[in-house]
Amino acid sequence: MILVTRLNGSVFALNPDLVERADCTPDTVVTLVDGTKYILSESVPEFIDLIMGYRASLIAKAQRLESAPPEPDDEDPETTAAMEKTAKVLPLHRKDR
Repeated sequence: MILVTRLNGSVFALNPDLVERADCTPDTVVTLVDGTKYILSESVPEFIDLIMGYRASLIAKAQRLESAPPEPDDEDPETTAAMEKTAKVLPLHRKDR
């Protein structure tokens, strides 16, 4: 979500994935895919910068999440043992009905 400002000064969050277009008439009019329109105090270039910053932050966060966990150090048995211990999956025990 990005934070944008109405002409009256109130701030609200907008999902940029729902934006169909932004027009300068001379006020910035944002039209969503469902036809909803918002008039913003931000200019069209400012609005586009907000969307680009939002999308760049999503990509950066996804790259951090996809980073591979550190590989165990074969020379350090303590590190290897600790990683193996935390990587074990234990079965969930159920009571018979």
